[in-house]
Amino acid sequence: MRELGVALIGTKFMGKAHANAYRQAQAFFSLPVTPKLVVACGTNAQETQEFAAHFGFRRTTTVWEEAVWAEDVALVDISAPNDLHAPIALAAARAGKAVFCEKPLARNLAEAQGMLRAVREAGVPHMICFNYRFFPAMQLAKRLIADGALGEIHHVHVLYLQDWGLTPGLPLTWRFQKERAGSGALGDTAVHIVDLARFLVGEITEVTGLLATFVRERPFPNGPGKGRVDVDDAAAFLARFQSGATGVFETSRVALGRKNFMHLEVNGSQGSLFWNAEDPNWLWFYSREDPPHQRGFRRILVTEEVHPYAKSWWPTGHILGYEHTFVHAVVELLQALGEGRNPEPSFVDGVKAQAVLEAVLLSGESRRWERVPT
Repeated sequence: MRELGVALIGTKFMGKAHANAYRQAQAFFSLPVTPKLVVACGTNAQETQEFAAHFGFRRTTTVWEEAVWAEDVALVDISAPNDLHAPIALAAARAGKAVFCEKPLARNLAEAQGMLRAVREAGVPHMICFNYRFFPAMQLAKRLIADGALGEIHHVHVLYLQDWGLTPGLPLTWRFQKERAGSGALGDTAVHIVDLARFLVGEITEVTGLLATFVRERPFPNGPGKGRVDVDDAAAFLARFQSGATGVFETSRVALGRKNFMHLEVNGSQGSLFWNAEDPNWLWFYSREDPPHQRGFRRILVTEEVHPYAKSWWPTGHILGYEHTFVHAVVELLQALGEGRNPEPSFVDGVKAQAVLEAVLLSGESRRWERVPT
């Protein structure tokens, strides 16, 4: 079996999720290639060494260029802050390495388009980590819609709410700085629900939105005083889909009491479905095909082995969670690389999601409907 050397750049929240995914993917799934955790790259040498020892990386560095250009690295995993996505991806493409990048693909549409152009010109495989696609419930939702079980899609409603932005004393980290993040809740969480809507229903063509910042100053992380927050805490927008369906989207990092609340509902002419990420093993489905006296939302448990990925884990009813979505994304990545195809979702999906975010930002300024760039 072919081995694939992995360089992981970024060792915090997402870095941990990705590192764990490589280990679990080879433990639970039959893969055409075996990921070898070659080098971990972080900004703090001691913390990076501890991270590498914990997850089994062979060596560490604090210089991401060293990780990208290492001869024993074939896959560059970008789990670093948003402002590093483009330079690392461009370097990886020049080095002829496959690229796996966290969301959002970039800080803005121009950067994202440049990244896509670079990997295409270099002919290297590329994937973005829209991990929520890889819940078995979302795979079933996709199948039901594609099979016509919902009929003509009329409405898409998606919420993604968190409250960590109200943590007392939370400092002015990169996530609150436009220069580093590109946007706030819009790029951090709304990008996920935009991707799920595209995945299930198709392209979004037009939006009108608003953005708000409620905590306008935060303490500096390494010194006295406060700095200005110049990204959004919350965003909401209406959307029109190419198919004619309508969409309602809302996201927030300051919705008190909501920890990782994502509610998705799709309504069609023949049926509806809804799903909540905090109860992810159930998909609710309503069908007009049922006899009138039996109609109502049915709750489908997606841990049966007929559902994607489920049979590689535990017996029926033994639930899956957040971490498993990253494992499934890595499985898709490694299977694609082994089969000589490009994995999905790719940088193309990252660019298309970024285009929607760009239109929402523009609409927030113009207070008008804005076309999604194509």
